[in-house]
Amino acid sequence: MKILKSSQIREVDAFTIENEPIVSIDLMERAAMTISGWISENISKDKIIKIFVGPGNNGGDALAVARQLMEFDYAVEVFLLKISNNLSNDCQINLDRFKIIKNSLIREISEKSDFPEITHNDILVDGLFGSGLTRILEGLPKDLVQFLNNSSADIIAIDIPSGLFGENNSGNDLDAIIKAKYTLSFQLPKLSFFFPENEIFAGSWEVLPIGLNRNFIDNLYSEFCTIDSEYVKNKIIYRKKFSHKGTYGHVLLIAGSYGKMGAAILAAKACLRTGSGLVTVHVPKIGYEIIQTALPEAMISIDWSDIIFTNVPDVENYTSVGIGPGIGTKQNTKKALSNLLERISTPMVIDADGLNILSEQKELIKKVPKNSILTPHPKEFERLLGETSGDYDRIQAQINFSVDNQLFVVLKGAHTSITCPDGSCYFNSSGNPGMATAGSGDVLTGIILSLLGQGYEPKDAAILGVYLHGLAGDIASEKIGQEALIASDIVDNLGPAYLRIK
Repeated sequence: MKILKSSQIREVDAFTIENEPIVSIDLMERAAMTISGWISENISKDKIIKIFVGPGNNGGDALAVARQLMEFDYAVEVFLLKISNNLSNDCQINLDRFKIIKNSLIREISEKSDFPEITHNDILVDGLFGSGLTRILEGLPKDLVQFLNNSSADIIAIDIPSGLFGENNSGNDLDAIIKAKYTLSFQLPKLSFFFPENEIFAGSWEVLPIGLNRNFIDNLYSEFCTIDSEYVKNKIIYRKKFSHKGTYGHVLLIAGSYGKMGAAILAAKACLRTGSGLVTVHVPKIGYEIIQTALPEAMISIDWSDIIFTNVPDVENYTSVGIGPGIGTKQNTKKALSNLLERISTPMVIDADGLNILSEQKELIKKVPKNSILTPHPKEFERLLGETSGDYDRIQAQINFSVDNQLFVVLKGAHTSITCPDGSCYFNSSGNPGMATAGSGDVLTGIILSLLGQGYEPKDAAILGVYLHGLAGDIASEKIGQEALIASDIVDNLGPAYLRIK
């Protein structure tokens, strides 16, 4: 699914109205019905629905929702923010339609003394300002937003929380944005929903299709997309009857050190569970018996050192190489990573301490083979690229880094972002907070390494790997809950994740 800019969404609206054909007021009615339907399915009728209406089309949506909810026998009160004598045309039409309904109640808010009483039994619907907002809220609109945020009632935002910009909020007034519990976005998500700093505003968000022209959307350019099951389903390479273990790659995983052999086990087991034909784990001597006992399916390459990674094995016979989980950052390990980068020319996977070494010796970044996949968490990313002023700036820095170095960057998080050498960016839709646990990133490294070694293109290996990782975590969470989830549970549910996609 594409993620379009607010200006592009207005283009889609206009094109749909002109070419479907459908008049704008009827498109608004259709959009409002998706909101009303969601409320009827999720909000009980013993609640009082208090709807706050702005002067633009977002207010028109809200007025249509108010009328529809009254038809569904909800108790509805409407409050019109009076900051102008002029309403948008469709907002005015819906205001007139609402006024003629029997027992309809509408009040104007022209000053702070007009703010209504709100109780915990109320549900507030935010229809003040939509995605077309280009200015920071101030004055009475800001006061109303703060009043609603300070109430004890849950807020449902129509399309986007009022005051939140669709893309960059680095210069926004964070005290002038609705803090919604639920955001119901029309047709497509907004880019700002994917950034951690905006979770407090967007809350739990859903995308509601409203029938905007699909062909026009498909032909619009956007560097941002989301990853869903349909996308990855078409990327899976299905096994053939006469294939053998050599068909599915032989990967080399360089991982583990004294006290950190668990990282090597998790990553190697994830390689095997994701479908690698052969997995060799390069570990210090201390790890030999550990790996041999924990993973009898894996082969072992033994380092010269007892406790750390210090020497590079012959990499020519492997279809892909991954390095980083638990290797540490000792001086001999840094030298060994530098030697590895001198000897390898095919795309590889670099994670954890491998990234930390790159951060300390940034000249090594240029030695990383083109189209390799780097998998930092936010702190590793910050060490690699430096601090940014906010999430929007960070995603731009991530894109620029991928383009400048011709590398894929998998920035791990609630909506893991994958940036590509061509400047495109994909946000993941699978996964849950239970995956915020030690070893989860090591598992992801193993998954991506396995896919790369099996012959997937680096882009597909990164995208499919991230989605599989999240989906396996979701399946594990369904079984045992988020709090009890550990990294091994993700590995154990890779098989069910594959089956669910297929």
